[in-house]
Amino acid sequence: MNFPADLLYTASHEWARIEGDTLTMGLTDYAQSELGDIVFVEMPEPGKKAETGKALGSIEAVKTVSDIYAPLTGEVIAVNENLKDNPQLINTDPYGEGWILKIKISDMSAKSGLMNAEQYQATAAH
Repeated sequence: MNFPADLLYTASHEWARIEGDTLTMGLTDYAQSELGDIVFVEMPEPGKKAETGKALGSIEAVKTVSDIYAPLTGEVIAVNENLKDNPQLINTDPYGEGWILKIKISDMSAKSGLMNAEQYQATAAH
């Protein structure tokens, strides 16, 4: 399993990279391995409001469907269009080409509720 130290993580298995007021997010390596082969990603339209801990879309794998939750509150400003034709990018490169969406953060207060790589690894392993 890969847990990049420069990212933050949610208990619902999303990763977040925060650069200024922009958050890029995706599904963790652990989560994609648990889901198996991903066949479809339902993403919100840019402009949609994201609220910390609220569902923004879903990921459909061969075995199951799982919701995607916003790590922080803000507005969706971009979605990864490549996932429409190649949802398996989440399986092959979850922290790079498999990113899901970007949020312009309007409320940073919930950042303290996100986990660092070490904390996430401890919870993901159980």
